[in-house]
Amino acid sequence: MCRLARDHAWLIVLSLLLLLWPGLAYARQEKEPLRLGMAGLVHGHASGFLSRNLKRPDVRLVGVAEPDQAVAARYQQRFSLDPAILFTDLDGMLDQVRPQAVVVFTDTFDHLRVVQACAARGIPVMMEKPLAVSLEHARAIERAARSGRIPVMVNYETTWYASNRAAWDLVKEQKALGDIRKIVVHDGHPGPKAINVQPEFLAWLTDPVRNGGGALFDFGCYGANLMTWLMDGARPIAVTAVTQRFQPDVYPRVDDEATILVEYPSAQGIIQASWNWPIDRKDMEIYGRTGQVFALRGDGLRVRMSGKQEETRKADPIPAPEDDFLNYLAAVVRKEIVPAGLSSLENNLVVTEILDAARRSAATGTRVVLR
Repeated sequence: MCRLARDHAWLIVLSLLLLLWPGLAYARQEKEPLRLGMAGLVHGHASGFLSRNLKRPDVRLVGVAEPDQAVAARYQQRFSLDPAILFTDLDGMLDQVRPQAVVVFTDTFDHLRVVQACAARGIPVMMEKPLAVSLEHARAIERAARSGRIPVMVNYETTWYASNRAAWDLVKEQKALGDIRKIVVHDGHPGPKAINVQPEFLAWLTDPVRNGGGALFDFGCYGANLMTWLMDGARPIAVTAVTQRFQPDVYPRVDDEATILVEYPSAQGIIQASWNWPIDRKDMEIYGRTGQVFALRGDGLRVRMSGKQEETRKADPIPAPEDDFLNYLAAVVRKEIVPAGLSSLENNLVVTEILDAARRSAATGTRVVLR
């Protein structure tokens, strides 16, 4: 009887192990670093990305594609990159190292080419903002993503601000402000030349083809992204924009100042984008029928309800994996979450439509109705 009992117990243990095996295998897979490819080094944020993430234990950079060999050599020396992971050709990098995902640091014009290459291989993509230089490019990106059945995401610094998430919670979850009536978003700095961005970054930021515009696209995208999120992905009724060039000797081909008015059936959005401000600024104001909230950079909040004194608050940290763009990307790759909200392709198609309409409005001096 004792032997039979022992045998029976072992059978139970073996059965449990077999039942748990898929979960145990998944847990081991979870602990493996994300194999990451990097398309381009000409975006200035590439430097910050490598500084912060190159030594992360949960990420392994397996390939970098940059056709400009001088730029690649500079990054290779600065960050001690293994020459074996450096490629001049994107397709060659993708085929040889087979990354699980690709982060994009090209100029904005090349986002389409990168997505098409990755979609052909079933590789998820996350690019630096904005999505595209035009609505035509944005829709081509959408077609490629659908054809390749890949997630395409856009990374904005402001997506990971705890202040913006806390403002969302007040407006959408707690409904503390009532219906939204106006959103004002400010994004800008003294200008790329004034803050001494890398020469290869300045070259395409000030090229209307490779960037889509100047401050209008560089900083206007933040406001369009947040506004679309707060308006539940709705397309606006119309867009009116004014762009100016206060520094024509520095930026002769693109705008350095832009204001965009975005109309909704029951709300207005105002986007202020600038390369002329004395400070670096990224903040948002939301006005409802019964209250207002100002989301300040990082985790600061100023809240005032009708008939009450203003309160200053500190937003709670955002829980993982939505606290960081690589955590988010890894969770998408591992199918733990589906892209939504600020990073989603759906949101950023509307963002591109707003920016495209704003550019047309500024060029023609007319209000552009979206149909």
